[in-house]
Amino acid sequence: MFFHLRPNSAILSDVNDEIICLYNTIKSNPIELEILMKTHQRKHSENYYYTMRSKLPLSPIERAARTLYLNRTCWNGLYRVNLKGEFNVPIGTKTTVMFENESFINISSILSRAEIKCADFEEVIGEAKKDDFVFLDPPYTVQHNYNGFIKYNEKIFSWEDQIRLRNAVEKIVRKGVSVVLTNADHASIRNLYKGLCRYKKVNRSSVLAGKADRRGETSEALLYANV
Repeated sequence: MFFHLRPNSAILSDVNDEIICLYNTIKSNPIELEILMKTHQRKHSENYYYTMRSKLPLSPIERAARTLYLNRTCWNGLYRVNLKGEFNVPIGTKTTVMFENESFINISSILSRAEIKCADFEEVIGEAKKDDFVFLDPPYTVQHNYNGFIKYNEKIFSWEDQIRLRNAVEKIVRKGVSVVLTNADHASIRNLYKGLCRYKKVNRSSVLAGKADRRGETSEALLYANV
């Protein structure tokens, strides 16, 4: 959404410090990051992938390069960690680490307009003022965890967090903030935002099923207010 709209100023946030480290590194050290990514491209193999997956570099630039390398070469670009916080997605079939004509310098220029924060959503949302625009894309946890990812979402984003998010959205909607939210297209989510946000069903392709015949079209809830 940010790269599509390219606003003059923005706040980008996530609670995942590895992702925030990556974005801050692209913003502040694009050339150094590109050099490391080219090194990963040259060395990429199955053994190299699992070696990198088992390590956690201390340098922010090396951490950022590792995160992006694993994201681009793991199974379906999935981000998943175990209970120890260790990335545990197996290697995928894609071997492209650096895309053709990719420029981290250009991405850095765009990110220079943004403040990038590792923070809980409630803290960041609370900063929104009248006429601001807030876009939210939380993990798609639903009531009773009928979404198939209970063993991951239960530790990452609970139903209580969904309620907390809804309450935070209500506060900024009352301020006159424009809000667009994507979420699971599930009755519990639709009921949670009933009377607060308008709802639209949107379709997209799903690629995260373990078997190919289980992948295909799925729906998401698009919820919005003051738009």
